[in-house]
Amino acid sequence: MKLNYLTPDEEKIIVQKGTEPPFTGKYDEFYKEGTYVCRRCGHPLYISNSKFHSGCGWPSFDQEIAGTVKKSPDPDGLRTEISCASCEAHLGHVFVGEEYTPRNVRHCVNSLSLRFVPRAKNDPWETAVFGGGCFWCTEAVFRKLKGVKSVTPGYAGGQTANPTYKEVSTHQTGHAEIIKVEFDPSAIPYHDLLEIFFSSHDPTQLNRQGNDVGRQYRSAVFYTREEQKDTAEKMLKDLDQSGTYHRPIVTEIMKLDAFYPAEDYHQNYYEKNASQPYCQLVISPKLQELKAKYANKLKVL
Repeated sequence: MKLNYLTPDEEKIIVQKGTEPPFTGKYDEFYKEGTYVCRRCGHPLYISNSKFHSGCGWPSFDQEIAGTVKKSPDPDGLRTEISCASCEAHLGHVFVGEEYTPRNVRHCVNSLSLRFVPRAKNDPWETAVFGGGCFWCTEAVFRKLKGVKSVTPGYAGGQTANPTYKEVSTHQTGHAEIIKVEFDPSAIPYHDLLEIFFSSHDPTQLNRQGNDVGRQYRSAVFYTREEQKDTAEKMLKDLDQSGTYHRPIVTEIMKLDAFYPAEDYHQNYYEKNASQPYCQLVISPKLQELKAKYANKLKVL
């Protein structure tokens, strides 16, 4: 692992586990779109949408990127230290129960422990996150779309960090099976992704899709930008008023708090298991419906 050169002030904070004076750090009152990475090794730690104003004098975040921050009790047993899980650089401390945000967590981080990487203006990729039943099915559908770079099955919407498939299946984590879609909005607008999402599952079924029953199979849109929220709310309203469905739509629309990728054997499941009964009976018919309805939006099937 290549480590960056540190100034004496950075060395004092990152290696010797010091604390910079409050209200002096460059990222205390700093709110731009991008990613905060470790100053020492460059590993991504926090996405800008998890940063919030706490008034404490240090940058505050209520959610780390999954698996990037290590938590350890301080020697005095009074506080919990946070450090980079990659290089163990000291970041600051984490506090729970202050009720600043709905997550009820505050990562209090030294600015000198961080480096901000702005979102590139010419970066075409955006992220969309959907839950529409079993993620084997939704992944297979969205992998076929032009303008989609990647589709990753995972979990979101619950309270358990780094959940396993077995834990999610107990209905105790609150998480839904979801897919994270990286897409180029100039090739396929978010509106079109939403349209395909609603048409590829039944958004009137509460906490189930067909024979898959449980809250992990709920219909949900997790927005990553305010524009996505507005688009999703308008489409849901239009669908409700159109009479397309004979029952109320129960799709949840909420901000993405954290995304936890599913285990490796869930990734690209249909392509690796196309002959399995579930794939033949459930997923293959979905793909044929998709081909009939959205042929102009598909890669070669």
